[in-house]
Amino acid sequence: MRVSIIVLFLLSLIPIRAQHTISGTFSPAKEFSWLIAYHLTPGGQEYVADTAIKDGRFSLEIGSNKPSGIYRMVYAVPQDEFYFDVLYNGEEDIQLHFDSSEGVNFTVSKENIPYGTYFREIHEMESTLVGFYTNGNDDVREYNTIIQRLKSFQQTSEEQTKGLLAHAFISANRPYIPSVYETLPDFVANRKEHYFDAFKVTDTALQASGFLSDKIENYVFSALPLKKMTAAETEIAMQENVQTVTEELASTKDGFKFIVYKKLWSQASESGLNELADFIYSNYLKALSLKTGNAQTVLDIERHNRLRLGAIAPEMIWEENGSEQKLSGLNGAEHYLLVFWSSQCGHCLSELPALHKALKNVSNVKVLAIGLEDDDTTWSVESAKLPDFKHLISLGKWDSEYADLYDIHKTPTYYVLDTEKKIIAKPDGDSEVITFLNSNL
Repeated sequence: MRVSIIVLFLLSLIPIRAQHTISGTFSPAKEFSWLIAYHLTPGGQEYVADTAIKDGRFSLEIGSNKPSGIYRMVYAVPQDEFYFDVLYNGEEDIQLHFDSSEGVNFTVSKENIPYGTYFREIHEMESTLVGFYTNGNDDVREYNTIIQRLKSFQQTSEEQTKGLLAHAFISANRPYIPSVYETLPDFVANRKEHYFDAFKVTDTALQASGFLSDKIENYVFSALPLKKMTAAETEIAMQENVQTVTEELASTKDGFKFIVYKKLWSQASESGLNELADFIYSNYLKALSLKTGNAQTVLDIERHNRLRLGAIAPEMIWEENGSEQKLSGLNGAEHYLLVFWSSQCGHCLSELPALHKALKNVSNVKVLAIGLEDDDTTWSVESAKLPDFKHLISLGKWDSEYADLYDIHKTPTYYVLDTEKKIIAKPDGDSEVITFLNSNL
């Protein structure tokens, strides 16, 4: 009996975590039907729970064994676009309202309410300081008022959130605040120099949330010299920023480095900064992709690179009248149009004859039609109806050589090339092809 009492006493000293809920409403109610929660980690995300959204209301139970941290709430697909994040400390129930046009608003949460308030207000204060500079203001007293307000708000926010998950993010977001008046060039230079002072890149909570990768992305693309630069000079300056980031990331794990460099590559690529994108890929991302088991990323990027605007179109070879022909060998036109089609495709049999007819009135354009086919039976018949086009057949249809080389997933698909066979457009449909050619000839 005495042993049992001792055991119960010892067990009573072990804290028991209770189960908590994240609940609330979605608006407009009819647009939402489900919600999935993931726990974010430095290496990715782990499924936690899911629930239905009924009449705009939901309640998601988070098990007592689930860790505290950042939880990602996914409410639609694609998942990397339709989500919001929640700070979950394992000690409170959270209530919120999500509006499709205004985002998330937390109504009950000791963590998320001060977190949201801080980032809204600090953004406004920093914008005031930026406005001071951009408006050409030189009133030192007004300047000192702005920076003192910034400093006081930051200190108060950090003090008030001690003991909370939010504190790590608020502290890490501490902006560069001058101690005395600085000219704009000095402010920009000092802000860049002290950019990484407030946070540790090894902090796993900051890594998991995306906070660090966002901070790093902002540094690479925004921490630039305060002078006029050519596009090439801008990309060189960004490459130098990437090198600085590399030094900062030296002590982090490869999995996190992969996430950072992939994000930087994606932003550079989407912005048309091809030199920067190639620099990131060849110097860092390719090796990290292979090292961390993300070989598919290498395949995806190399596919993107060979088909991006400005790239030389991949070579194609076919036989015509007993002699070998090459795409690179075509000449005599200002533009070349590649059309990937199939004689079994209804849309193709509608669009290609219309395109064939329309191009009779467009000069200096040569068309190469690539038939993605299982055999040449119907292709021979249908291609003969388009005598002004050059034709080649790629057997194997979706698994054929040129379907893979040009990443074809639907027919018809169009690529417009210039005289050097560089890809200059990817129109969606025959009408867009004609519009583009007419406006660029």
